[in-house]
Amino acid sequence: MQDTRVELRKQIMDWCDDPDSKCIYWLNGMAGTGKSTISRTIARELAEKKRLAASFFFTRGKKDVSHSGLFFTTIAAQLAISLPVLRASMSDAIDNNPHIFKQGPREQWNQLILNPLKNAPTQSIQLVVVIDALDECDSMQDIQLILQLLAEAKDLATARIKIFLTSRPEIPIFDGFRQLSGEAYQDFILHNIPLDTVNADISTFFQRKLSPLKVKHGLGTPWPDEQIIEQLVERAAGLFIYAATTLRFIQDGIDGPEEPLSLVLGATKSSSSLATEHLDGIYTTLLQHSVLGRRGYQECAERFRQVVGSIVVMFNTIPARNLAQLLQIPPKMVSSTLDSFRSVINVPKDESQSVRLFHLSFRDFLLDSQRCSDSRFQIDEKERHTILFRKCMSHISQLQENICDLWGPGVLITEIPDATIQKGIPPHVQYACRYWLGHWRLGNPVDEDIKTIRQFLAQHFLHWLEGLSLIGEISNGAHMIIALEEILPVSCNAHYFIQRIVLT
Repeated sequence: MQDTRVELRKQIMDWCDDPDSKCIYWLNGMAGTGKSTISRTIARELAEKKRLAASFFFTRGKKDVSHSGLFFTTIAAQLAISLPVLRASMSDAIDNNPHIFKQGPREQWNQLILNPLKNAPTQSIQLVVVIDALDECDSMQDIQLILQLLAEAKDLATARIKIFLTSRPEIPIFDGFRQLSGEAYQDFILHNIPLDTVNADISTFFQRKLSPLKVKHGLGTPWPDEQIIEQLVERAAGLFIYAATTLRFIQDGIDGPEEPLSLVLGATKSSSSLATEHLDGIYTTLLQHSVLGRRGYQECAERFRQVVGSIVVMFNTIPARNLAQLLQIPPKMVSSTLDSFRSVINVPKDESQSVRLFHLSFRDFLLDSQRCSDSRFQIDEKERHTILFRKCMSHISQLQENICDLWGPGVLITEIPDATIQKGIPPHVQYACRYWLGHWRLGNPVDEDIKTIRQFLAQHFLHWLEGLSLIGEISNGAHMIIALEEILPVSCNAHYFIQRIVLT
């Protein structure tokens, strides 16, 4: 928002412009302090100035951006667009090593990025790579390796690249930076900004966002008055995610903004000074208002755990209608449940787009029994993974030969219209094909689940591989086969069965 974070944004842009500044700028702060919003803002400003080299926004639990597998290849692809002089070197690297995309981060960094940058002509302009939420990469070892490799950019003498990076202040990342030379990076602790400065920004946010509600609902003047704004700012305790969630909660009031506003202001204020407890307070208020204030609240609470609990632990996002198909419940049940939680869940108007959490702090809250003290809303992560595994198995056990009704053998994937694949293998079945094993590994499987897997392998193994190939996930299938051999009991004869199928 204009006129907010003014000093910090200026400091970051000054770092971008200064040819003598450190190679890496690490912006760290606890959950809800606005790191990703700043990243998007900086990336947008750099793009407008033709200064953005590349960007990668890690997101926990979201397919290809929750791990480092495609990190360096994605950065390389974007660099080839923003710095065309690198293309020849990158092309040569791929010609010399066609399997580079399957190799480790170090090989990809050296061959696709670092060496082409070393050999590039001198660049008068310094470009910036923006990396957001590094802490949401699922491997701590990969995080530290990424930091180590990125720091090597400081020694580039020609085409200089800088890295703007954000994360939570987690110990593995601190350790990773400690291992770097002090010449490689500078850091800024977001939650150490004076509270008065942060509160002024949050006050501006509330004033500008609440004022239109006064006009829309014909409320008297002044509304909201200065005292209300001050109370809201005080309760935010420096957390922008609290302010954003509170605003959505107030905006979603069925009979106007006054009732939800009074609920927020009337909620018991935490005696603790920890900002996280203030955020937990707004989440608890939202849940109690959306569920416990309704008739049949026990059924609503169960639907919440079923629908929202699934979204919280799923490996990737899917549209609401496909979520209903995956869970094998009526679409209306999913839509009515999600409607009650639009303050914390982004439900797009376009039904073809995926539903997702606004902020991972809500996920953290629901999965932590110490923070989510009301057992009616706690999500048992292992139990939910087990349920999703069984739902996935029920769908992939319906796979059959030539499921997309193709016109002949040997058809190239590029010749098959996407609509044909989507019709034969809809999104919820695609999800089940990709992630059934992941849910099984993170759940609480019983012997009956092992029998289900054995039966599936015996009857639908080739159908599953066909489905994976059609949706472009056959390489992931290979990894899943290796994992199956390692984790299934010998009694399943998995090794013999899979080896026989693969060899034939």
